[in-house]
Amino acid sequence: MTFKLPDLPYAYDALKPYMSAETLQFHHDKHHLAYVDNGNKLIAGSGLEGKSIEEICVAAFASKNAGLVNNVGQHYNHVHFWRWMKAGGGGKKLPGKLMKLVDEIGGYDKLRADFINAGLTQFGSGWCWLAVRDGKLEVTKTPNGENPLMHGAKPILGCDVWEHSYYIDYRNARAKYLEAFVDNLVNWDYVEEMMG
Repeated sequence: MTFKLPDLPYAYDALKPYMSAETLQFHHDKHHLAYVDNGNKLIAGSGLEGKSIEEICVAAFASKNAGLVNNVGQHYNHVHFWRWMKAGGGGKKLPGKLMKLVDEIGGYDKLRADFINAGLTQFGSGWCWLAVRDGKLEVTKTPNGENPLMHGAKPILGCDVWEHSYYIDYRNARAKYLEAFVDNLVNWDYVEEMMG
């Protein structure tokens, strides 16, 4: 498998004012590309070349291969991150199947608060997640390039809390970035699609 940088599913300026064209140019064109390039170097000779990206994430974590965890993991995370956002996204209008699961864990307001808190309390670099485990939603967080696949769950929404994802637009105000992401950017239709 050769990893490739996907095109953004929207123009660089499509997510303004919540995420700037400059942020997307740096984050997608430089940071994500670096994970792709490094992942391609690290996968060679690893014995995992013919596996799916999901299988590679799980196997790399199980074998404690930090290089693959962080680079292939970050590639997987970002392939979906770009699609987890859209212009005019966010807010409380969730598709029916997803809303049913959200109601089971206390409703939208609790989900929003828990997701933002997971992002705020992830020390250093990492991600906050909405994942499915045994048919139920859970809010979680992971360091660096890890994701819920590596911990036995299925990620359906993730927000990147590495500083490069928000520093240009929000400086050190991670809370404002997370609030803007949930309230104005999340592509809930893609979240539901990820449920399978």
